Amino acid sequence: MVAPAQLPFEQPDPLRVAPLLHELRSRGPVHRVRTAVGDEAWLVTGHAEVRRLLDDDRLGRSHPAPETAARTGESALFGGPLGDFGTERADHARMRSLLQPHFSPRRMKALRSRVKTLTTGLLDKMVEHGSSADLHAALAVPLPILVICELLGVPYEDRDRFRAWTADAANTRDRARSERGLGELFGYGLELVARKRTDPGDDVISRLCATDGVSDAEAAGLSMALLFAGHETTVVQIGLGALLLLTNPGQWQALLDQSDLVPNAVEEILRAPGKGGGGIPRYARTDLEIDGVAVKAGDLVLLDNGAANHDPAVFADPDRLDVTRSAAAHLAFGHGARYCIGAPLARIELQVVFSQLVQRFPMLRLAVGVEELRVRRDVLTGGLVELPVRW
Repeated sequence: MVAPAQLPFEQPDPLRVAPLLHELRSRGPVHRVRTAVGDEAWLVTGHAEVRRLLDDDRLGRSHPAPETAARTGESALFGGPLGDFGTERADHARMRSLLQPHFSPRRMKALRSRVKTLTTGLLDKMVEHGSSADLHAALAVPLPILVICELLGVPYEDRDRFRAWTADAANTRDRARSERGLGELFGYGLELVARKRTDPGDDVISRLCATDGVSDAEAAGLSMALLFAGHETTVVQIGLGALLLLTNPGQWQALLDQSDLVPNAVEEILRAPGKGGGGIPRYARTDLEIDGVAVKAGDLVLLDNGAANHDPAVFADPDRLDVTRSAAAHLAFGHGARYCIGAPLARIELQVVFSQLVQRFPMLRLAVGVEELRVRRDVLTGGLVELPVRW
């Protein structure tokens, strides 16, 4: 019997799928793996299987015995089961019903012009400071934070505090640090809710507080979940997207020549970054079969949307960046009942960023070799530590 493959897979190039993941996928869509903390799990890599299972209610985020459940890592946030096994579906439906209105097409359309203004301001500052910058620090980090702060009603001046807490909460190696970060973040959420109860504004936290039946704890939990998810993943995508384009100058030029390609390019940027293996954790709520493989109730199932986004059955020559490709079938935002609520906001930010960046800095290029770039390996979202550029 073949020993389970060990996660995380070695990934020499941050832009390319881990070589072992390529090898596994060539053998089939389902694989036995061992997580970073030594627990066994099933890794699903095929696009058709991942897409189907993302919307399969036989899988969930909770577990009937969470203390003994397999874990992906030490993060208190995503390292193990979340929620109550008996009420998970109803709780999830309530969460979505409370949050979905804040990401309606009307609200997002109104927000686009504000994102444009914020992006312009950050790029103006880059120009003022000369002909080189760390694009990560100058744009990728501050823009999503500015946007989510305005949307939620979180003071931007608190960004260093909550960024530190979200980084701690997402830490995959130190459980105590992760639990501490999560606790600090929730406590901060309660402070904000108390303020909004007495001094409401035109923001998500204030509107949650004004909703009948929403307690302080629920409002704080939901708003801090949005604060984390609403900036951290977009920070990563801006950095990796810029790196992908800068290491594929023909694609950068294509956007320079045809600015109407930007929305298409954003979908490709969401699809294309290589991942080291892992994906979205789920637990089997009952016995089931995945492509002929028997999965037992309680087993950890990792839905690898990164591998699925490189499935050659769906994306021809998947390791090649092609901004003219129709990449809408990617699973970067999930699929089905758990499709990312914030996807419209992330798309707006990415479209605005790459529209302005390419047009204002047509000669933008990396200031260091790709091999010199560092990747964050101890947090859930990964991403670059810095991205030095010049123009």
